[in-house]
Amino acid sequence: MERASFTATFAIVSIIIFIIILVDNDVVSCLHFSDVPNTYNRTTMVLPLFPPKDTSSSGRLLQKIPLNARMSLHDDLLLNGYYTTRLWIGTPPQSFALIVDTGSTVTYVPCSTCEQCGKHQDPRFQPEMSSTYQPVKCNIDCTCDNEREQCIYERQYAEMSSSSGVLGQDIVSFGNQSDLEPQQAVFGCENRETGDLYSQHADGIMGLGRGDLSIVDQLVEKHVISDSFSLCYGGMDFGGGAMVLGGIKSPADMVFTNSDPVRSLYYNIELKEIHVAGKALNLNPRVFDGNHGTVLDSGTTYAYLPEAAFAAFKSAIMKAVLSLKLIEGPDPNYKDICFSGAGSDISQLSKSFPPVDMVFSNGKKLSLSPENYLFRHSKVRGAYCLGIFQNGKDSTTLLGGIIVRNTLVTYDRQHEMIGFWKTNCSELWDRLNFSPPPPPLPSGSDSKHSTGNMNPTLVPSGSPGYNAPGEIKVGFITFYMSLSVNYLDLKPYMTELTHLIAQELDVNFSEVHLMNLSTKGNDSLVKWAIYPAGSANYMTNAAAMEIIHRLAESRVHLPDTFGSYKLFEWGIEPPPKRTGWPQSYLIVVIALSVVLILGLSAFLGWLIWRRGQESSLPYERVEGVETVVREQELQPLK
Repeated sequence: MERASFTATFAIVSIIIFIIILVDNDVVSCLHFSDVPNTYNRTTMVLPLFPPKDTSSSGRLLQKIPLNARMSLHDDLLLNGYYTTRLWIGTPPQSFALIVDTGSTVTYVPCSTCEQCGKHQDPRFQPEMSSTYQPVKCNIDCTCDNEREQCIYERQYAEMSSSSGVLGQDIVSFGNQSDLEPQQAVFGCENRETGDLYSQHADGIMGLGRGDLSIVDQLVEKHVISDSFSLCYGGMDFGGGAMVLGGIKSPADMVFTNSDPVRSLYYNIELKEIHVAGKALNLNPRVFDGNHGTVLDSGTTYAYLPEAAFAAFKSAIMKAVLSLKLIEGPDPNYKDICFSGAGSDISQLSKSFPPVDMVFSNGKKLSLSPENYLFRHSKVRGAYCLGIFQNGKDSTTLLGGIIVRNTLVTYDRQHEMIGFWKTNCSELWDRLNFSPPPPPLPSGSDSKHSTGNMNPTLVPSGSPGYNAPGEIKVGFITFYMSLSVNYLDLKPYMTELTHLIAQELDVNFSEVHLMNLSTKGNDSLVKWAIYPAGSANYMTNAAAMEIIHRLAESRVHLPDTFGSYKLFEWGIEPPPKRTGWPQSYLIVVIALSVVLILGLSAFLGWLIWRRGQESSLPYERVEGVETVVREQELQPLK
């Protein structure tokens, strides 16, 4: 019986030890091989909210999971009149700053052959320098040139500007924050510009409207994104923002309203009421339904109401700000309605100006803060002007970018809805819990001109005169900035300056760190550091290269309020060194645990075996012990 008990106990202990060793070895194996480069390089993927528009039963299409292209927005709505994003076209990529415009249906850039194009911030597109460029040949689906050889386009806008040129096809890349690989797309190569398009600083237009040539429609048609995109414009204090081509998971408190694509190609919403200071304007709801209805247009700066609606809105605002002084506007050519006495702190404007609510047909409402209907007076400090105007005799209600500052707007075209979510657009990625950008492909991967093999984080190749970081691990990037400003103390403006640096370098605000600040009079010297996104130990080479390009090519532009400035002495720093213990403490703990368990198990087995041995010895029965040997007493010493 004892032998059987010992055998069973030993077997159980052995099995437990064996299982523990297997589990520990698996953990150790995982820890060990996590440092080995992965040949297949899986990119982090953010799942979109909606599936592709086309639910074809084709197995090839069903295997494609729609991704999205995350992109940063630059410039400032009121200083520039628009927001731009970066798009790379061709092989090798040529970079362009394009105005994001939901009212346009074609994307176009100036062509090297342009006979009447203005001077913009980037060189013109050179088709002959791209090995993947192809002209779109004349066909029944397009307007053809006089020789009927190539497709052409022409666009005219309400402010009397126009753009015309030829259509071409090439590879389009979306930057290093995008999960979406570069794609073949049709775009316009401008040969002529007029009006504002000729004089603007931006290179061209990125058309996000409804139409076959829209970049959104082309990507949806390829089944690489879901039929949705989102825009998030920065606030009055900070420009910039964010854009996502494709679906995202909508925040729980996002407010949606219907958008009818049948009524108009423009993105319209069902606005029924406007409330000022909690009271509804005395208007017939049909006032917002005239002509094209209520249209949301990212390419328009301000908001424009029909005559009756504007008169009621103006009257309600004037009654709510009796404590402020009515002053003239910054431009004598316009009769702006402006007020002084509210102070310069944007966060305190709600104490001087009333809240405004837009109520939709479904009863949901979008609450507007003062920055959504005011703009700063450019000549009087602490003064503000109404950014909502009368739309002439037009009965259309036109809502421009000012209405949606610091608001994430999702254009859910598949479900014919538009959603609004108030947020800080300069920190959108963090607030939506987006993962860091995907790493670049392994250096040994095939990089020929097929889109399937191209790196989704492609950026332009290094410019002559400086070296790109190559394949080294970049822990962070440092650079110096010298400023000569009129501020006696620059410190109160450092948060704004940090946001501007993040915007211009196309990184998150949390990645920009102030290392040192020294001032002497009006002159300041600032040392900055750009760290990896999230909890990453080092930057991807593509991300580091893009930052260095912007620094070395003087592509960082600050508002005039920061005076004259200069960037110099940028440098690359390796990841911080770590001791061996923090990196391998888990392996040491597991090893000690295994040794301890093995030792205890062996000792327990030995005890059981010893007890079994002792109990199995032969013995004879003693029939009664009558005598007891007394212990002999010790005798005293003599």
